[in-house]
Amino acid sequence: MIRRIIKIDEEKCNGCGICAEACHEGAIGIVSGKAKLLREDYCDGLGDCLPACPTGAITFEEREASAYDEAAVKAAQAQKAPLPCGCPGTKSKTIHRESAPVYHDTPTIQSQLMQWPVQIKLVPVNAPYFEGANLLVAADCTAYAYANFHNDFIKDKITLIGCPKLDMVDYSEKLKEIIANNNIKSVTVVRMEVPCCGGIESAVKEALMASGKFLPWRVATVTTDGNLIE
Repeated sequence: MIRRIIKIDEEKCNGCGICAEACHEGAIGIVSGKAKLLREDYCDGLGDCLPACPTGAITFEEREASAYDEAAVKAAQAQKAPLPCGCPGTKSKTIHRESAPVYHDTPTIQSQLMQWPVQIKLVPVNAPYFEGANLLVAADCTAYAYANFHNDFIKDKITLIGCPKLDMVDYSEKLKEIIANNNIKSVTVVRMEVPCCGGIESAVKEALMASGKFLPWRVATVTTDGNLIE
């Protein structure tokens, strides 16, 4: 059928992804750094993506295209897991690392992060990356104070971070659910030496006790000048 549908000018597209976020039907995606119309039958031709595009890469055209399939769109939307705050940045994922790239014969320093999100308040309780995980629960400031944080603590662990003083929340219930409902192998706590940081250590202790599991765990303390106290 001939109908109104979007057209994407790849030369103008800068790959920002704003149009994909604006397309509630999921018709647009980013492929190889450019916006693509992934499903003609998901495009309703109303153009929520047009004003979102900062480069003017999206326009309308009249052409032969599959009919808009509202039922298929709703079915696809129903399969998407709800995000805790509606933000795409909270979508849960596992990160697979390859060898660090080498520039000018010098290996780059590579992140050791294995999953996203990392904030305790945002992480899903039953995320698949918790299966068989060694858990790291760290105060926000520790990664900034301790220089080799990625290699000494994040490496080979699933990382959760928080600040008991700024978040003004008790993490123990969320941590208990994570420990009780997943096959966690061990827990490492990294906190700052300042008194308010004791809240994150206490939350882990309470969570371990409430979970009914007996897991190996340890606490490492980072000083404000960046040294480590075990």
